[in-house]
Amino acid sequence: MTRVQGSFDVTSWNEETYEELDGGGKLTRAVVEQAFSGDIVGEGAVQWLMSYGSDGTAHFVGLQRIRGTIEGRSGTFVVETSGGFDGAEAHGSWTVVAGTGDLEGLRGTGSFRAPHGSHATWELDVELG
Repeated sequence: MTRVQGSFDVTSWNEETYEELDGGGKLTRAVVEQAFSGDIVGEGAVQWLMSYGSDGTAHFVGLQRIRGTIEGRSGTFVVETSGGFDGAEAHGSWTVVAGTGDLEGLRGTGSFRAPHGSHATWELDVELG
């Protein structure tokens, strides 16, 4: 396994509520684009389904596509994302579910942290196959 790490910046965020819940919570769908830097250079896109509590905290799940280069290998891979937002910081875990191009066969797990705003840090333990 190799640890890769870096950051991403959110370049686009489009979130829509699809159901208001009793007590002030809501269910939303967010379509997000990102620019990656560090050990992965490229761009990403994710769709998150989010469940907000009345206090503004949230839980989210989604599939995130990352297109870029890892250790000189170019391709696209998809991670399954699960995480939460405590009102000040989002945090999530990643599990690689598919890869294409030079990243076909990529496996790994990782995480990210994003203080409220558009910048996040991430790390991913990968096996390049």
